[in-house]
Order: sequence, then C-alpha cells, then structure tokens
Amino acid sequence: MRTFDWVVLCSAIALVVGYSIRKSRGSKTVQEYMLSGRDARWYTVALSVMATQASAITFISTPGLAYIDGMRFVQFYFGLPLAMVILCITALPLYRRLNVFTAYEFLEKRFDLKTRSLAAFLFLTQRSLAAGLTIYAPAIVLSLILGWNVSIVILAIGALVVLYTTVGGTKAVSWAHSYQMGIIFVGMVSAFVVILISIPVSFGDALRVAGISGKLNAIDFSFDPNNRYTLWTGLIGGLFLQLSYFGTDQSQVQRYLTGQSLTQSRLGLIFNGLFKIPMQSAILFLGAMMFVFYQFTTPPLFFNASETAALAGTSYEAPYKQLETSYQNASQTRAAHLRTMLDASRAGNEAALQTSQTALNASKQELTTLRSKAVALLKEHNPKANTNDTNYIFLNFVIQYLPVGLVGLVIAAILSASMSSSSSEINALASTFVIDIYKRLLKPEASETHYILVTRIATVMWGVAIVLFAQFADRLGSLIEAVNILGSLFYGTILGIFLTAFFIKSVRGATVFYAALVAEVAVILCFWLTSISFLWYNLLGCVLVAGIAYLLQLIFGREFTPLDETP
Repeated sequence: MRTFDWVVLCSAIALVVGYSIRKSRGSKTVQEYMLSGRDARWYTVALSVMATQASAITFISTPGLAYIDGMRFVQFYFGLPLAMVILCITALPLYRRLNVFTAYEFLEKRFDLKTRSLAAFLFLTQRSLAAGLTIYAPAIVLSLILGWNVSIVILAIGALVVLYTTVGGTKAVSWAHSYQMGIIFVGMVSAFVVILISIPVSFGDALRVAGISGKLNAIDFSFDPNNRYTLWTGLIGGLFLQLSYFGTDQSQVQRYLTGQSLTQSRLGLIFNGLFKIPMQSAILFLGAMMFVFYQFTTPPLFFNASETAALAGTSYEAPYKQLETSYQNASQTRAAHLRTMLDASRAGNEAALQTSQTALNASKQELTTLRSKAVALLKEHNPKANTNDTNYIFLNFVIQYLPVGLVGLVIAAILSASMSSSSSEINALASTFVIDIYKRLLKPEASETHYILVTRIATVMWGVAIVLFAQFADRLGSLIEAVNILGSLFYGTILGIFLTAFFIKSVRGATVFYAALVAEVAVILCFWLTSISFLWYNLLGCVLVAGIAYLLQLIFGREFTPLDETP
C-alpha cells in the first residue's frame, strides 16, 4: 500500500477505537457495562446486530465464493426475515420481561441449573471457535499486503479489539459498530463501482457473461439434502439456524437487550431481517462481476501469492512460470472467444454463436487443466500447502486494481468488520462466563465493582483463547462456509432446548438435558459420516432435542424429574 492508503486505514481505525472508548467511559454497574444501560435506540440496535453478523469473513470470502460458485449462497439467508418475526413475538418479549443479562438465565428459570450450564457451555465452545475465524480473516489481508507473518498480525488485531472491548464493555462495542458499518458501506460500494468501471464491456454484456457462466444462479429449487445451498435448505435449515443464532446466541441477544424498550429492540431486529438479504446479494453480485472482469483480464494462476512465492529458488519455479505463461495465453484466447460470442449474440447469428461457445468451452477447459497442474505442483513442493485460495480472490483485486486511497478504505472496511464481529463475540463470551458460570456457581454474592473487574479479566482471557485458535484457521477452506458449518454443529441443539422450553410445557430439566446430549452426539456423527448439507444439522439437532425430551418425559414422567425440580 502507498502512504495515502496507510493514512486512510490508520485514521479510520483510530477513529473507531478512540471514539468508542471515549463515549463508553464511566460504567459503574454491571447493567451499564454489559447491556449499555439499556438505552439504545432502534437504529443503534440494528447496526449493532448487523455488524456482529457481518464479520470480515463476509467481505473477504463471500465475493470469492461467488467467483467460484455463483450467487446461490444467498439462499442461506432466506429464513432470516421469518426468524426475525418469530423472535420478536416469542423470545424477545420473554427476555425483556425476565430482565435477564444472558439468554441462558431463562433456562434455569424454566428447567434447572445443569440445563442452563449445558447451553452456556455449548455457546462458549462454538462461539470461541467461530471468533477465531473472524480474527483470522483480516489477518490474511495484512499479511498478504505487508508480507508480515500472519501469526503476528492475528496477535495485533486481537490486542486492538480486546483493548476497547475491555475498557468500554458493551457500550464501546455498540458505539464502534455504528462507525464500523459506515466504513464498511463506503468501502464496499467503492470497490463495486471500480469493478463495474473496469469491465471492458457494457453492463448488459457483463450480466450475459455472468449468466451463461452460472454465476447468477441465485435460486435452486431442487430438493437434494446433499446440495449445500437450495431454496429449501435456506428456508427450512436456514430458518432454524437463524432462530438459534439470533434467539439463543449471546453475541446477538446481548445486542438487542441493550434497546430502550421492547419496541426499539423489535424495530432493530426487523430492520436487520429486511436489509440482510439485499446486502448479502449485493456482496455476492460484486463477486460475480469480479468474475466477469477476470474473463477479460488475466487472473493469477493461483490467488494466494504466499504459496506461489514459496516456489522461488526451487526446482519448481521454472515449471510454474511455464504454466503461468500458458495460462496467460489461454486467458487471452478465452477473452477473444468471449467477445466473438457476445458479438454473435447481439447480431442474432446462431451459427457463429454456437461456434464461439464451443471454442469458449474448450479454452475454459484448458484454463481449468492448467490451474489443476499448478495446484498439483504446489502440493508436490509442499504437501501441507493451502491450495484453497477462495479467500484471496477479492484481496487480489483490491491490491492490484483499486486506486490509491480506496485500497486503504477497503482494507479499513475489512478490518472494521472483523473488529465489530469479534468485539461482540468476546464481549458475549465474557458476559456469559461471568453471569452463567462465575456469578452463578463460584461467587454468587459480590459487589458490582467486583463483577465488572472479573468481566474485564474474562474479556482478556477469551481474547487470548480466540487468538490461539485463529492460528489454525487457514486449514478450513472457505471461511464464510467454515464459520457457518461450525455454528451449525451446535445451534440446532441449543435451539432445541429453547424451543422445548417455550412450547413443550410438560418437559422438565432432566429430560431436556439428556435429550440435548444425545442430539449433539447425533449432529456430530452426521457431520463425520454423511454428506448432508450443514444447514440441515440445525433442523436435525432441534427436532431431536424436542422429540427425545418429549418421549422421555412421556415414558418416565415424574421418575425422570429430579427432587429439586417442581413438576
């Protein structure tokens, strides 16, 4: 990056951190520190909810996913609007009425302590792992740009996030979210405009190229449980995932519990439900247009420059350069065939159109073969090489083609997204640990000052934990998929516990506790032994918890109810 890019980047990040700390000083009670004094307006709630969900993974990995696989990932969010409506009617009023700090406090009131502790433990496990991914995502940005070791970058980003989260608590997180979303919006819109300007054909032709290449395949009506993204996995599996994420995940629950009133919290959630699908569609469409751009401009043979740089000075360097030369020639041939096809299409010349399409398919196959040979060469040189470069596609475009100033702005947007999401996660992990574990099990009677101090210590501890996990995130493939797969391994079980609590009044704590254990084992076995789409894990875990708990209660009745429970 150039000097002006660094000025833009550092100014944006310094503004977020400094302003959020200044606005959040003076928290004297646990409610002020953990729930921002419950004084947030609906737009603050909405931005905070969106910023928590829209991590750097969204802006790094999603365009690359569209480049490779088209826009069908948007179906993942189709269950979101309905989930927001359901939560506004059910969970949100209940949480407000009970005046809870965490969602898991409700489970002890409804069931028992061990069920509350199990749900809290499942949340702490999955969210700490997922938070590692949100830290790792921007680290690969700076490591790629600066040539720094990715571990050092992970540590630096983690330290920055922990600083303002520890000092200011939830209020600092919420204030930071407002500015971070602004930076994200401006940065991504700027990148999108540059891509459209850079494509050397009309917008209509760009859409035609993206369409015939399968990159605008937003909706798949097939019902195949092994197909990861279809209308049905999004509406059904996605609904259960979104219900669990927004209804039981403390990183989100804590965001809308800060609302001034039930109405303000509801408005924040509904806004998120309405805005998220268009926002995600726009990011995927950016990736589709980036694909079109690279149909006319030769892309790298392999997008992860750190892996190809490792070949320098070895016996593999010359063969790889030969592949690059062949790849560039084949790419230019493809661009020529593509222009011929577009001309034939506009002229209505069917014969020329068929001929050009045949030639275009042949050149595409040649490019695929050359890339496969390059990947094989990388693996031969280093069997442990990371040959999934999806997460580097958008970064490559940013670095190579964005003008000075915009590079710094887009990098600031990616860093802001990471900081917004990871700060919410660390904040929620610390709050859950203190409220559901420390205060409930270890030190139930202490001063407000004591609990604020312990929460700050816990914030630092969880920050260290997720930084450690982030060191291993590079082996998980597409980050946007990895983070959602990881969540789906736990969300169904947690949601099953909550839905049982809401709707199956006859079930007691012991039955739902053992049902949750069985369901979680079943989901993990499903992940290991089958190829079923991960979105169905959410439905499976939820149904198993509710069904098994109901049957156990029906069969054993009071015999399954511990003595300390009231039937």
